Amino acid sequence: MDAREPSRPEKLPAKPFHVAIIMDGNGRWAKERGQIRTVGHKAGVDALKRTITAAVDLGVTHMTVFAFSTENWRRPEAEVSDLMGLLRAFIKADLARLRREGVCVRIVGQEAGLPRDIVDMVADAHEQTKHNSRFFLQVALNYGAQADIVEAAKILAHKAKAGEIDPSAITADSFANSLSTHGLPPLDLLIRTSGEHRLSNFLLWEAAYAEFVFQDILWPDYGHDALKQALDIFARRNRRFGAVDPGHAAQPA
Repeated sequence: MDAREPSRPEKLPAKPFHVAIIMDGNGRWAKERGQIRTVGHKAGVDALKRTITAAVDLGVTHMTVFAFSTENWRRPEAEVSDLMGLLRAFIKADLARLRREGVCVRIVGQEAGLPRDIVDMVADAHEQTKHNSRFFLQVALNYGAQADIVEAAKILAHKAKAGEIDPSAITADSFANSLSTHGLPPLDLLIRTSGEHRLSNFLLWEAAYAEFVFQDILWPDYGHDALKQALDIFARRNRRFGAVDPGHAAQPA
């Protein structure tokens, strides 16, 4: 993938707000309606379109969505083919609109293994939108956090072996800069839909201090109201980043 940092706007909000979503529940949504899974995936694409619009309206500046994991290759070949077809259709149908609306599109994940036309399409999508700055959309495609962490370790190991870096000088920041997600602001909120309560190998490094919100809604039903509910929950959280509240620190044990 094109791992270059997306263009930044001249004037960002006081703090970029980064939300990630595990878009789960397409298959169950279709099953409840007596439909095949592909119907659920198509409805999930519509939910993504609604959620991007809602995110912009609600003040989110960056959104990373889990579209296809490295483990998803284990699904039936026909379903994988359908998912790739939906990605092609999404890019063809919506790229012009995303470009007009100021959305910068970036793909994170492993390029190896993806169909060549998909690789070319996502590279073109980034090239056409890289100067946009109203909203930053990252699509995790053929992505697995463990694989991404291993790849970052390999990159740094090769640099150390070549004498380009001192291993003792490697920091959390330099490691993060070797991930496919490099250049993004810290992850603030990670949402998973469908009632499942696990990360499924998504943004394990980046989620170190993110807040988690798990919602029972199936992804194809997602939109403005559901995202606002998650943001309202986030707003009530007390983020301490490993510290304690000053008032608590002053109290005797």
